[in-house]
Amino acid sequence: MKIVVINGTEVKGCTYHIKEAFLEGLRKDNEIQEFYLPKDLPHFCCGCKVCFFKSEKNCPHAEYVLPIWNAVLSADLLVFSSPVYALRTTGQMKALLDHLCVHWMVHRPDDHMFTKRAVILTNAIGVLNGGAQKDIATSLSWLGVSDIKKLGIGLMEGVIWNELSVKRRKAIISKVKRLSKRYEKPGRANKGIIVSAKFFMCKMMHKAVAKNENPLSADNQHWVEKGWIKL
Repeated sequence: MKIVVINGTEVKGCTYHIKEAFLEGLRKDNEIQEFYLPKDLPHFCCGCKVCFFKSEKNCPHAEYVLPIWNAVLSADLLVFSSPVYALRTTGQMKALLDHLCVHWMVHRPDDHMFTKRAVILTNAIGVLNGGAQKDIATSLSWLGVSDIKKLGIGLMEGVIWNELSVKRRKAIISKVKRLSKRYEKPGRANKGIIVSAKFFMCKMMHKAVAKNENPLSADNQHWVEKGWIKL
């Protein structure tokens, strides 16, 4: 099984230790590839829209974005690990999600995403992990991922891993490892009802728009080439 991990920070703090606990039992028999943001994508989306109008290969940051996207496409399990900043995911993680928007179902989805499983790991100073998880989960759903599990850790004692009590660290690691065990065996997800509904809605939209286009937009050409719509 191939696992791709997207780290929303380069800091090796609480988030890093939580992610490492998740991966510990999976390292033996699986191929794991990790990306650390912003090192592996040091640019924000600049809103040029060239990916929408032409191709993601023309993105000014393609040399960084395409290796991540190709790794995601080849993975069986996706792990997104992010601390909570201002009740949301990190700016670095959001920058990646913005770049991948071209592959949302409303634009040019890839059917490889429909069978993937994903895990979102977050931690917050308090207990409010939901906003950061929603940022990532919303994007994953529109990319076509149905099987998304979330685990948020509330760091009530502090924000420095080594300053947490031994009891608290053990409790966190135990909780993370229980989730990790679910992924020890390879598996494929089924397209869920929410993703299926989004896909159908986008299909009807592209079909209606494409009838009046000449030439076809890059988005609609993609849907035609995939055989999802016929003119």
